[in-house]
Amino acid sequence: MQIVHAPHLPVREKWLDLRKEPVLEPDLPIVDAHHHLWDRQTGRYLADEFRNDVASGHRVVSTVYVQCRSMLREDGPEAMKPVGEVEFANGIAAMFASGAYGRTRCCEAIVGGADLMLGAELDAVLEAMLQVSGGRLRGIRNPLAWHASSEVSSSPVTPPRDLLTNPVFRQGVGALGRFGLALDAWVYHTQLDDLYELARAADHVTVVIDHFGGPLGVGPHAGQRAAVHAEWQQKLACLASLPNTRIKLGGAGMNVFGFDFAAREVPPSSEELASAWRPYFDTCVELFGVNRCMFESNFPVDKGMFSYGVLWNAFKRLASAMSANEKAALFSRTAAATYRLAIAGDNT
Repeated sequence: MQIVHAPHLPVREKWLDLRKEPVLEPDLPIVDAHHHLWDRQTGRYLADEFRNDVASGHRVVSTVYVQCRSMLREDGPEAMKPVGEVEFANGIAAMFASGAYGRTRCCEAIVGGADLMLGAELDAVLEAMLQVSGGRLRGIRNPLAWHASSEVSSSPVTPPRDLLTNPVFRQGVGALGRFGLALDAWVYHTQLDDLYELARAADHVTVVIDHFGGPLGVGPHAGQRAAVHAEWQQKLACLASLPNTRIKLGGAGMNVFGFDFAAREVPPSSEELASAWRPYFDTCVELFGVNRCMFESNFPVDKGMFSYGVLWNAFKRLASAMSANEKAALFSRTAAATYRLAIAGDNT
């Protein structure tokens, strides 16, 4: 896989501070179903930085850490290097479990990065990850987002073009079921047909579709939002027909979605974000139902476009017409059930 410079928007704290909002529904329990932690040239986002964001006033009770190539082991076999990321996330989880960082249980579930192309070596890597995870390993994610246009980039890692259809990769996905692990998948809407075939073939594995299923708004898809939405909706409907699929609502702060909020003098309001994301939200809920949809922050990636507090206000505006039971599913229960968190059904 080719590693390139991270295409993420820079985080500008002073710019983000220009937009402050009162917290909506502050007592609503939240499981942040997707975030990262790292310390790299593009910025530092570790326990202190994440604690500051979750302390914005929303009631974030638990979080799911997702693979981002953080803290890979420097030494040892190449296949075992991603074990270091699980070890790292588990250490952060232990810090938050102490209560010293507030009431949020950060990294209560961990999605690791075992290479699903390993073949016979994969079992040993998964077993090692389980051993160092403190019982928190719940899934695996590999870089999958690929596009023919160089203008479409959302990750520092570019995977092979046909990874989703590779028989060895599909064998690796199938192996996850034996370990009780889910597959997290970040792909663009142009790849959803291949993801459908993979998920259909691995019907014993829960497949979690990241970031609204990647409806693109840049490169050859710029200015084509209606056409993209129609294509995305049709492909997503096929995936929704499979009972082993789930979808994360979020990630739209990435450049590839085509929104220009980061270029404005003042950060977007939660009303503006909710209005922009309404077509995606409504379609996902209609296709999957609230019990298979979950909100995610995708921080710190999305922090280049809006703050944590404003983001969750936007989600609450999107769900404002929902019943209390439906809100509980979207904000906590679906994520808790998918990633086997102890809070499932305990915070409605």
